[in-house]
This record gives sequence, structure tokens and C-alpha cells, in this order.
Amino acid sequence: MIERRSGRIIGSSRYWNLKPAESEVEIGWTFLEREFWGGQYNAELKSLMLDHAFRFVDRVVFVVGETNLRSQKALEKIGATLIGTSERPDETLRRNVIFAIDRPR
Repeated sequence: MIERRSGRIIGSSRYWNLKPAESEVEIGWTFLEREFWGGQYNAELKSLMLDHAFRFVDRVVFVVGETNLRSQKALEKIGATLIGTSERPDETLRRNVIFAIDRPR
């Protein structure tokens, strides 16, 4: 993510875990400089990424740490719905929550 005014890099995000058979992709690992939290930047980025993803898949999922309430609220603001929980497959066994947005029909 580049702030137009200054031209500086302020964050990043990516697609991950494409599942063609389920017509699903994950958006995640979004990082944003702290001074840009709570503004329009995350919502605008997610909107662009969702528009692009929905050209190819029917569902976009977001996996967020169970205690990361800030990210969960940000996802709710863009219309994501909580669909479940999962265990992270590493030594920490950290619990995650899973949100999803389905392609508008």
C-alpha cells in the first residue's frame, strides 16, 4: 500500500491458500502503519482485493487470531461474517477465528 500524498509505503496484504475446487481464496497478512489504523486505508485495500478476487472465486476468507479484536472489528465493518474457528497447525496451537465474504449475486 502506498500513500498517494507522500508516495511512501504504509502497508501490505496478500492472497493465500487458493482452493479452486471450493472456489475460495484467503486474504490476509495485512500490515498497516499504526498512524493509518482506523481510517479508510484498510477498507479501501480490502475492497480492491475483494473486487479482484470475486472475478475468480465465490468466497473470500480471513483467518484472524482469536484475541485480535481490532482486526475482527475491521472485518465486520467491511461485511465479513464469522463462520468458525480453527487451530493453527504449529507448535503454539493458537486458536483462530474465520470470517468470510461471499461473492454478491
